[in-house]
Amino acid sequence: MKVIFMGTPDYASRILETLIAQDDIEVVAAYTQPDKPVGRKKVMTPPPVKTVAEAAGIPVYQPDRLRDEVTVETLQAIPCDYIVVAAYGQILPKAVLAHAPCINLHASILPQYRGASPIQQSLLNGDKETGVTAMLMEEGLDTGPILLIERIAIGDDETVGSLFERLTDLAAEMTPQVLRSYPKLTPVPQNDADASLCKKISKADGEVAFDDARSLYNKYRAFTPWPGVYLESGLKLTKMHLAEEDGGFVPGRILAVEKSRVKVGCSTGALWIETVQPPSKKAMAVVDYLNGKRLGLDDTLA
Repeated sequence: MKVIFMGTPDYASRILETLIAQDDIEVVAAYTQPDKPVGRKKVMTPPPVKTVAEAAGIPVYQPDRLRDEVTVETLQAIPCDYIVVAAYGQILPKAVLAHAPCINLHASILPQYRGASPIQQSLLNGDKETGVTAMLMEEGLDTGPILLIERIAIGDDETVGSLFERLTDLAAEMTPQVLRSYPKLTPVPQNDADASLCKKISKADGEVAFDDARSLYNKYRAFTPWPGVYLESGLKLTKMHLAEEDGGFVPGRILAVEKSRVKVGCSTGALWIETVQPPSKKAMAVVDYLNGKRLGLDDTLA
């Protein structure tokens, strides 16, 4: 079968690699975002999908706008059985959706967490499971009928990095399966009444206070490594564990100091903090930070 692939980041490139490795699937074109300047020297850098596609000899298209008439006509001239979309970054117009069945891999159990940050949202909410949904795309945002859902458990201390990796592996494994099974699958409409929407994560989302320990810890899990969690002072909390979910303490009060960690109270619950990063400095052991600031038991971490 012939497939047009659309995607941009590393997550998408790994799905593309899996498709390329299949004997019965031919990727006839790859659509991805334009190269972008990266770093202080603004070196023009290709998206991971472009790198993978070019290495495999697959034609690459990088339109600024997928909706442009010439772009649409070019795509329509490429014969294909399916279009696979994974974190492409552009809305597909009607003409593209009509060219071939467009299958999207979304990292949530739809209709839960439509939108830009489903993995982070599952951690923020303390969910015990998540998954990948293969859906047939339509014009709405993640609203298309469901083809297949695969679920995985979320570890109690799992952060977004490890969960992202596991969901990427799952999506890559699912994609060939969905393509081969497509003629036998019955698309199931989503129940919009159960839908929830999640927004794109911003740096400001990482600011925290010592209010609820469980909520703060979930933010740490969802926002590590980016944007991280940090106090109003700018002090970043770079490694922590949940100590207590119950009990009330003075927010930020240092309750215990051990060799490699300190226990900090919240309005509800407490946290063990191991490393911190002051503004414009490298991460350091929290005990070293306390010594430098001459802080100890009953003082406030800030």
